[in-house]
Amino acid sequence: MHKKYYTLIINRYNYKVIFLVGGLVKSDNKSSKSQKHSNKIVNNEKSNTKESKAIVLQSIGYPFSFHLMESPKLEILDKSLFEHYAREQWVGTIAKEGSYLFDQKILPDFGFKILKAYPNNSMIGETTSIVLVDENEKIKQEVKVDNSNLRINDVIGQDEAKNKCKVIMEYLKSPEKFGQWAPRNILFYGLPGTGKTMLAKSLANELEVPLYLVKATTLIGDHVGDGAGKIHELFEAALKTVPSVIFIDEIDAIGLHREFQSLRGDVSEVVNALLTEMDGIKDNEGVVTIAATNNPQQLDYAIRSRFEDEFEFKIPDENERKLMLKQFIETMPCKVKVSVEELAKISEGMSGRDIKEKLLKSALHKALYEEKKEISMIHFNQAIKNFKSSKNNPPKGMFN
Repeated sequence: MHKKYYTLIINRYNYKVIFLVGGLVKSDNKSSKSQKHSNKIVNNEKSNTKESKAIVLQSIGYPFSFHLMESPKLEILDKSLFEHYAREQWVGTIAKEGSYLFDQKILPDFGFKILKAYPNNSMIGETTSIVLVDENEKIKQEVKVDNSNLRINDVIGQDEAKNKCKVIMEYLKSPEKFGQWAPRNILFYGLPGTGKTMLAKSLANELEVPLYLVKATTLIGDHVGDGAGKIHELFEAALKTVPSVIFIDEIDAIGLHREFQSLRGDVSEVVNALLTEMDGIKDNEGVVTIAATNNPQQLDYAIRSRFEDEFEFKIPDENERKLMLKQFIETMPCKVKVSVEELAKISEGMSGRDIKEKLLKSALHKALYEEKKEISMIHFNQAIKNFKSSKNNPPKGMFN
């Protein structure tokens, strides 16, 4: 059986769609209903599948093209209307990152790629947030999710900070129960490499919620108004996928104390935008903002006062260093002749990152340079010497 395809022009919901298809096309006798059903999971599996909190889509187009066919250009004017339209046909469908969803209504067989799904391999439900990324728009903020199996208890040390994270976890599980008592803004502070970012990642990973991980320096724009715009976009994106966590690293880069703000003309603008969002003018229910800094004393008081709590990250003690060393050494490509106890003693004052990068990796490379199959104390002593030298002497040219 054959059917005739005619020229069709559609302009519904302000989508700019042009199909120029002619000729005879053989029918496969499959209804759109049966094709749509093939994308869905069977009923007896639904009870074992988590519902998607949010999915992020990118329009891809049709699976084929020819010279008479032009790919449509999507223009979404009403995000809520698009979500309703999308959910209506995809409810019950498995959302897996990297897979595709196909429209069966206005644009039959038009494909959308799933960039992110929270959690992954979950089922689209009646309350799932669906975000369509404009392929022509530069993505200013990227949602980063820790793909490892890291959990809070896997983070060595920082027991006080991990204990305080229980409040955040309880809130993100049931944001509606907290109201005005919600832990909205938290400050992580401590020396570099003590696990501030790691704890934020493990927190989001354990709760299976989106983590908006950004460097504060990326929030500074090239022109007046850019910085404020980026901050508003960041919080708007987080609100779209609640519950979620915003993690702003090196916040002192934009939240400098007022006595330093004259050094940068755009700081006041960025600070005011950040204060507006942290104050919760839009009622940021389900969003926790965590900021990290190595120098809390340099923060502007107006910003620091917005944090309801501050979590201190400390240099690991000897027992914590032993656990870290044991964990790291198990994955090293060369045998370590020195005992964990001895290495824990010589690494006093080092952060977790220092132990991995400055001690173990440095000693490993030194041994490999010498074509040794084992790492000895000679290599570790050289690594310690280089570490102390780098702390006492700034890089050449820094102050030229």
